[in-house]
Amino acid sequence: MKHAYLTALILIAVILIIGVGSQLLGIRLYDRIATNLLISLVLVVGLQTFMGNSGLLSFAHIGFMGLGAYTSAVLTIPAQMKGMALPDLYDFMKVVEVSPLVAMLAAGILAAVVAAVVAYPLMRLSDAASVITSFALLVVLYTIMNNWSAFTNGPRTLFGLPKTTDMPIAAIVAAIVVVVALLFKESRTGKLLRASREDEVAAAALGANIPHLRWRAFILAAFIAGIGGALWGHFITSFAPKAFYLKETFLIVTMLVIGGANTVTGAVAGTVLITIAYEGLRSTEGAINATSFGAGQVIGLTEIVLALAMIAVMILKPGGLFPNREIGHIITRARRKKETTA
Repeated sequence: MKHAYLTALILIAVILIIGVGSQLLGIRLYDRIATNLLISLVLVVGLQTFMGNSGLLSFAHIGFMGLGAYTSAVLTIPAQMKGMALPDLYDFMKVVEVSPLVAMLAAGILAAVVAAVVAYPLMRLSDAASVITSFALLVVLYTIMNNWSAFTNGPRTLFGLPKTTDMPIAAIVAAIVVVVALLFKESRTGKLLRASREDEVAAAALGANIPHLRWRAFILAAFIAGIGGALWGHFITSFAPKAFYLKETFLIVTMLVIGGANTVTGAVAGTVLITIAYEGLRSTEGAINATSFGAGQVIGLTEIVLALAMIAVMILKPGGLFPNREIGHIITRARRKKETTA
């Protein structure tokens, strides 16, 4: 258990370095990138709590992010602006206005409740069937967001959210989510779930109720995704349903897979590396387009390179950069080995 505490300290230190470093630089662009990185970290670590412990890929995670973003938006847009931002909003909701922090918590709770209601039958599935049904759930959530005009303004951009998310808030939430993910991993539910990931038959023989264990992890992941979506909504302040579909899903999954889906350390490392690579590739793509002299625009370079990077990692290091052990365990083991040989 000591290595879990060490892992938590190291990962929180990484979050603090990102936050403090961007503040010290005093460059608005870097502060925006770092804040976005920490919001992505919340989402990736949330996905890791389910995918890393159960071994099942969930495409629906970004759908719950969208649910959280719209829930927080409806609860926090000033009453005098709701008539413009959400002209079809139900009358009883037009006068509702709560604190953004309260709305973020409500967003997580609603996402968790929806996950609890719809997901239990899906937790009995494994392998390809599980992946297909999670993608189908993403499509359902996206379709609802795209067509429920009273709640989301339909496919049009929703605006008017108060800009509440800043670097300190994003860093605090990211640190809390990392600790929650590590505690869940070390809990009885997390250990039994990982046992079922390795061998379902053996875990069931030990008395593990595998669908129920997966259900718990899925609810926790949805709760974190809902909070992450609310954080993002109050950072970007205007968005449309297309922000919660395939492109964002690909980016979040890439961060987790490259870092290592089985570890919280991998989720953090993948988020940091892919964010840096993503921003660098976007700058490169922009520079190429600015100097193309009419030779045509370069479009999609960022996505192509990230996809190729994920393919390369899957071939060369299938488990990601941190496949099995957390950073605290690696350091503790190296220290003991050094003491033994000394």
